[in-house]
Amino acid sequence: MDLVGACRAFVGVSDYGGFTDGAAASGMSQSVASRRVAALEERFGERLFERTSRRAVLTPFGRDMLPAARQLVHSADVLLDEAEALKRKPWRLAVPDICSASALARLVAEARGHGVRLDLRAAGPARRREIMRAQQVRAALLAVPADEASWSVPLGLAGAQDSGVRRIYVETLRLGRASSGPARRIWIQPEDDVPHIRDPLTRLRDAVGLRPAQVAASPDLTAAAAEVLCTKDLLLCSRAQAEELALSWHPIGETTLRRGFALRVAADGDPLPMETRLGDAIARCLGADAQAGTGGGAAA
Repeated sequence: MDLVGACRAFVGVSDYGGFTDGAAASGMSQSVASRRVAALEERFGERLFERTSRRAVLTPFGRDMLPAARQLVHSADVLLDEAEALKRKPWRLAVPDICSASALARLVAEARGHGVRLDLRAAGPARRREIMRAQQVRAALLAVPADEASWSVPLGLAGAQDSGVRRIYVETLRLGRASSGPARRIWIQPEDDVPHIRDPLTRLRDAVGLRPAQVAASPDLTAAAAEVLCTKDLLLCSRAQAEELALSWHPIGETTLRRGFALRVAADGDPLPMETRLGDAIARCLGADAQAGTGGGAAA
C-alpha cells in the first residue's frame, strides 16, 4: 500500500468533506481516493469516515488519526521539495586549469543537456586535490597515473619550429663537445609536474646524458610557452595544447607519457553516476578521445 498516497487522500477528503472535491485537491481521481481510503481503513481495522450520499464525515477514530496523517503528508512534501532542490543544486567540480574556456563552456552546456548544472573551479593538480579534501567542491578531476585513470591524454614535445621528424628523441638534445649555444630544455608545465609524469621524464633525461637543467618545471604554462616561442626549447604538452599555442607537436621517441584523470567525489561518494552521464563530455574537455571506464586509460 502507498501509505503516503493513502494519507494524502485521507487528509484531502477530510479537509473538503467529500471524496470528489477532496480527491481533486489531492491531485487524484475520486475512484483512486476512494480506493486509497478504503485500503487505509482495512490496514487500520477501523473506519475513518461515515459516508453519506453527499458527504464524508470523520469518525472519532478518523479525527484521532488525522493529525498524524497530516504530519506524514507534510513530511513527504518536505522530502520531495528537498530532493528537487538538490537536483537543481549545481555540481561544484574542480577541473584542470589547462582546459580552454571554450572546452569548459562546452562541458557545462553538455552537462545541462544531461540534467546536471556544473559550477566549475579551475585549478592545478595539487590544488584540486586540496579543495576536494576540504569539501569546497563536490568532486574533482584528479591527476592520477594512466593505469588508474578513467581518461588519459598522450603527451609529446612541441616546439616553435617543425623539426621535420615523426618523433622527437630526447637524446637529440644532448650537448656534444662541438655544440655551441645554450642547451635546449624541456619545459614541464604545472599540470604535468606530478611524480608519474615528472619522474619518468627525469629518469630518461639522466639515461640519455642530458644535463639536470635541461628538464625544468615552469611555474605556469604561459611562462613555459613563452620560453619555447623565444628559443629552441620544447614544451611537454598534449597535441591540443600545442595546436592552441601554434606549436609543432611530436610524440616522444623513447617513451610514452600520458596524463591520467579520475573523477573523485568528496566524502567518499560514488563517482560512477556522474561518469556515466558526463564521461564523453569530460573526455572531450580534457582532450581525451574516449572514456575508458573506471580503472582504465582512455585511448587518445
